[in-house]
Amino acid sequence: MPSTSLQALLARAGAALDRGRGAEAAQILAPSLRSSALTREDELAVRSMLAEAWLLQDDLDQAATALGRPPDTLRDTVSPGRLSALWRLHGRVASERGDQSRAIAHHGRALKQAEIAHDSRAIGLAHYELGNCYKQVGDIAIVREHISKAASALHAAGDRRHLALVHSLSGVSLAQIGRYDEAMGALRQAERLAAAVQAEDVLATVCGNQANVTMMQHRYEQALALAERSVTLHETHGSGHGVAVALATLGQICVRLGDLARAEDALHRALDVRSPIQFHETTGAVFDTLAQIQLIRGRYETASDYLGRAGEAYGAYGRQTSRWYEWSVRVLSARLALRRGSSDTAVTLADEILGAGAPPFDALQATLIAAEALIIADRLPEAAQRLATASDALDPKVAPATWGEYLRLRGALHAKSGSAADAYHDFGQSATLLDLLGERYQAALSHLALGRLVAHSGARSVAERHLHEALAVFQDLGAERDASDTQDAMALLGTAGTGEYVISPADADDAIVRRIVDAAALPDLLGRETAAALLEASGGDGAVVYVQPPSGDVRVVASAGCDDEVARVLARSGAHGSAYGRGAVVVEPLGRDPEGPRFGLVASPRPIGHPVMRRLKMIAAVAQQGFALCAARDRSVEPTGVAVDQALEPLIPGFLAASAAMTRVMEQIQRLQGNELTVLITGESGTGKELVARAIHIGSHRSAAMFLPYNCTTTGRELADSQLFGHRRGSFTGAVSDQPGLVRSAAGGTLFLDEIGDLALDVQPKLLRFLEQQEILPIGETRPQRVDVRVLAATNADLEQRVAEGKFREDLYYRLSVIRIHVPPLRDRREEIPHLATYFLREASERLGKPDIHLSSAVLDVFTQYWWPGNVRQLKNEIQRAVALSPPEGTVEPVHLSPEISNTRVPGSLMDSSRPRPSGRGHPNLASAVEQLERDMIQAALDRSGGNISETARSLGLTRRGLYLKLRRLGLESRSESEVDTR
Repeated sequence: MPSTSLQALLARAGAALDRGRGAEAAQILAPSLRSSALTREDELAVRSMLAEAWLLQDDLDQAATALGRPPDTLRDTVSPGRLSALWRLHGRVASERGDQSRAIAHHGRALKQAEIAHDSRAIGLAHYELGNCYKQVGDIAIVREHISKAASALHAAGDRRHLALVHSLSGVSLAQIGRYDEAMGALRQAERLAAAVQAEDVLATVCGNQANVTMMQHRYEQALALAERSVTLHETHGSGHGVAVALATLGQICVRLGDLARAEDALHRALDVRSPIQFHETTGAVFDTLAQIQLIRGRYETASDYLGRAGEAYGAYGRQTSRWYEWSVRVLSARLALRRGSSDTAVTLADEILGAGAPPFDALQATLIAAEALIIADRLPEAAQRLATASDALDPKVAPATWGEYLRLRGALHAKSGSAADAYHDFGQSATLLDLLGERYQAALSHLALGRLVAHSGARSVAERHLHEALAVFQDLGAERDASDTQDAMALLGTAGTGEYVISPADADDAIVRRIVDAAALPDLLGRETAAALLEASGGDGAVVYVQPPSGDVRVVASAGCDDEVARVLARSGAHGSAYGRGAVVVEPLGRDPEGPRFGLVASPRPIGHPVMRRLKMIAAVAQQGFALCAARDRSVEPTGVAVDQALEPLIPGFLAASAAMTRVMEQIQRLQGNELTVLITGESGTGKELVARAIHIGSHRSAAMFLPYNCTTTGRELADSQLFGHRRGSFTGAVSDQPGLVRSAAGGTLFLDEIGDLALDVQPKLLRFLEQQEILPIGETRPQRVDVRVLAATNADLEQRVAEGKFREDLYYRLSVIRIHVPPLRDRREEIPHLATYFLREASERLGKPDIHLSSAVLDVFTQYWWPGNVRQLKNEIQRAVALSPPEGTVEPVHLSPEISNTRVPGSLMDSSRPRPSGRGHPNLASAVEQLERDMIQAALDRSGGNISETARSLGLTRRGLYLKLRRLGLESRSESEVDTR
């Protein structure tokens, strides 16, 4: 143990680190290193915390100096807990320098040492850092696995700072697979945790991640506010690298909003930040965004220069990871060639991107660039094939802006193919969607395409409206080339048109239908497109889609041809059957919204004839099906490919799921949410059956009502009937007043019947009737009473055996066990013992007012070997007893435990906590057993393939990169060195 003065110093430094104040922590710690009284263990403790402090300040060199040599070169005997911290910090330095393979190997060793030390916090931190590394590599499935394990361990340890970081990482990983609402939920939880511990550097990071997710959702104003908050927090409390990242995000959002001047200012400020970490990924992203700005402005030489700088910055991130960041530069290079008029070059660059195995989004962008280049070059069949490929890969709900670009290109193909009506509707839907998303520049391009098409036909007023809208945006953005193209299109307005009627001819009905069906991917877009189609078909003054709730005012969903106030007036007139001057109001049903029936309304200054009415009804019918399709998609199951997200927060305090067995229990509980089925919970005494029942109750719609537990062993047959179902005064001797009974007391909530196997046989028929009919007959009553209560039951007995012995009714047994959840004994989930022990220790220390009590490694070794007949309850009571008998700031040793536990025989290798212990045949460590299995399988595959990496990866179901990482982590890379060098 460190001396009292050193303990106080480390506590002060730890408090500063928890709040993200690296400079303050370094100032506290630095003088102590000059002390000659430090033991080797104390020195390593100080060096570890000092490295953390330097890392918070982005100073990798100082952090590496504080850490010194790697732990495997130390000659001293170092505790596993300290070794875990050292390996983890060496891994962080390697990760920040871009060497993710080395970082993963270091963090793997940190995790192994943490498991040897039974240190929940160290286990959680190692899993978190591994998740961070795999995020950089791009393996989201492995990220999710590590952050789930990190959350369980850090909950046990009570480390809210790093729990906030885990939730933040979870939000990022969910956003990367398009689950934006879940991502924002995780980030909001991260924000709450960071605010609770005043970790404002973490809060700044979380706000930046929230800004990125809201930007992906096209909620640009909200994203702007979050990015501004992130910049402010980082400037006040965070690191230089954090400031640069926040400014880069702010710049990207401003580009989307069309505020290019502010975007440039933010991006150049990001470049002015000096940080050892910043000059790689962040710098590349900044130059990337600056190149996008210059592309919009038509300054292609400057854009090319910025792209070159971005490529240099990404390349500096390290050979092992640079390819994960190069795709954006390559896509922008192809787009630059397209904008310069080099169609063949653009197609070649796009094909190189596709051939190199680009990620899905970048591959989609490359496909669209190639399609646009082929359309410009009049290679229309090839362009059609590229667009078909893009359509198959494109999910409008996940990438709506890209879908808007796709529609514009499909419209351009239709226009060149002579299908003016199809082109008109594609351009129109593209403009509507991109306007809805707030994508000003892309929307202006669609308005330009639409205006140019209509100008050719001679429809002057419609063309003028779209071209003027496009020109205003281009001039505001400084998009010189696009503004010039728009002015050229305006020149067509003075010439005679073709006379082709492209807006809503009779033969365009199919195009209108396809336009509405396409819009069904997004409810907001469908509303706008329905209103626009109704207006075009009728030639009226305005069209409105609205919802009429049973009570209250109408809600306008979308409108066309009128402003919001007029739309509201028209919707009210439609709801009340009011006339529209001398004209006509047509109202068509469009199905039901959750708030009430939905309608489409057209207001026309003149009566509407039969042909137009037929078209309006056709549009309404298609739109109604579209809205039904939207509702069905909203009710659809989670996307496949990635497992449904497991909640990182415990279902209730103390409910830890750090083992596969308890994870299955938690998944069963989560699947029960939303139903009212009876559940029978089985398991030995002390396993936590009541905790499971409370978790089921909290996850139900009855969570705000009472949870009432009742132990069936506490009373005999005479009293059980009265206690459960109640009685009237005078119904038996001693019944001096009416009693409602437990069932009626729990009305609206949940009644938990513990040890249901001991319920008196005579009472069981009444319980069965209640479960089947929701009716009870209290003693002394003559009429049954209905009660709304959910029943959960638990037992540690073998009910099947009791049924066979005639001690339990068979019909009641089957009625209770609609759903069965078995809680495994503690000995079958030993990997949870360190986390449970840490949680109970923290809980007992706070309750008994004895801070800084620790469990020695020897005690945790004993805990993991003991068979725990009393399960979790016995573990909790043992820790409470030990804390009660220990002095404040003391350490619990095996001699302080109960005799039956302290006498547990532990193998000698387990008691030697000063060095990593091998996994013997009798008691293999789970992590080491899994690692050995991996090692054996990979070695065997390498032997079969003669060392060929590609063949080995294929046989194991891994990617080449995944195999390289495993070889590095397992120390097998030397076997494949020659093969790596030749590729």
